[in-house]
Formats: sequence, C-alpha cells, structure tokens
Amino acid sequence: MEYNNKQQGQGQGRTVEEVFRDYKGRRTGIIKALTIDVADFFQQCDPEKENLCLYGFPSEQWEVNLPAEEVPPELPEPALGINFARDGMQEKDWLALVAVHSDAWLLSVAFYFGARFGFDKAERKRLFSMINDLPTIFEVVSGIAKKQPKEKSNHSSNKSKSNTKGRGSEPQAVKYGKVEEEEVEEEEDDEHGDTLCGFCSENYASDEFWICCDLCERWFHGKCVKITPQKAESISHYKCPICSGHKRPRP
Repeated sequence: MEYNNKQQGQGQGRTVEEVFRDYKGRRTGIIKALTIDVADFFQQCDPEKENLCLYGFPSEQWEVNLPAEEVPPELPEPALGINFARDGMQEKDWLALVAVHSDAWLLSVAFYFGARFGFDKAERKRLFSMINDLPTIFEVVSGIAKKQPKEKSNHSSNKSKSNTKGRGSEPQAVKYGKVEEEEVEEEEDDEHGDTLCGFCSENYASDEFWICCDLCERWFHGKCVKITPQKAESISHYKCPICSGHKRPRP
C-alpha cells in the first residue's frame, strides 16, 4: 500500500481531474483482474487463505492482498473476504459480485479524496458526473455495457478480412471489409468518434489499433486485449475476454 501513503502526502493541491485519473487507473486495474487476468485472479483468491481484498491502483495494476492493519485505514478498504465465496458460487456470479463491490469501493475512494481535498458541491457533482459517464465495472464484466459504433452493418460477418489503413508512419485503427474511397473512411471515423473501448472506456481514436468482438460487437483497443495488427490478420472470429466467459485453464 505504499502508493496510498505517497498520495496522502500531496496535500490540498489535488484537482477533480487528478482524482478522476486516480479513479480510472484503479478501475482499469480491477477490470484487468476480472477479465484478461481472471485465471491469475481466481488462483490468488484461495478460500484457504485469510480474508483477502482486491485492490486497484492508479498505475492500472491490481493486487489481491490482506486488508490494511491500521484502524482507521488511510483509504477506504475494499470488500473483505472475497476469496471465501469463490468456490461456493458459479464463477460468473462470483466475478459479478466482486465487480459490484469494486464499483462501490472506487466511489468511496474517489469521494474520500473529494472530502479530504476540500471539494465544494460543484466539484463533487462534476467528479460524480465524470465517473458516471463511464460504464461500471459490473456492466463491463457482465456484458451490460454496450457502447458500440453507430453503424455496425459495415463491420459484421467477415472480420477475417481485417486490414489496416496507413497514413504515413502513423498506426491506424482496424477497418473491417473493403474501404476504397477516402470519403467513406473519413465518414467511418466520424461514426466511431463517440465509441468507447469496452475495456478501458477511452474514446475511439483513428491513430490507434482497434478490434471488434464478433459476439457482443464491442470495440477494444488492441493493446487492452493484447491483440496486435499482425495477430488480428490471422483471427477469423474474434471473441473478447468478456465473451470468452472468463474461463480458466484446466489444471
């Protein structure tokens, strides 16, 4: 928990934007634990161990660890003992439960900072509005979040024919199907402008590599789901980590 100690020493200079970045980093770390890193997360939540908590950090990393020993702790603590319910529930239900408690924890941490740094009513409202614009962890993990491109018809079925459109040396987002006219490509960029990555919830950008899940039709940064443009070329039917059912490797 050394990060918490460091953050507490920053005094009253924290802004709404800084607290929101802290929130987003912690949120991304927890989503990684419950989706891409779910096999490792499952293994670490051994019911034979003591009460464990899932922590997300501003660095977008996560950790399963014992709760803080000091009372009161320097930051609000996550739900205690998530490991005890692991084998007594369906895995997807257990992950959803952890996700809900993680959402509650993230809000408590964000508004703890808001109180500590003296945010007024308008600043607290703005912070909540920024947070509320993102899907909750539960929505991401359970597949409820449906931030997708406005037009899907041009990007369905034959995603095995994905390619990249280069503009100079800049990386490009994945385009599915044939795009032969520059005007059509620009129109697609406009349509994707309000699309959010199903993993990190960042906005679509035309200079980044993106890939779409064939099942839920959500879009993801390639870096978020560990898919490169080269790897995408060999995938005939892409299934995102969420739609993969969070399956663990068999022992």
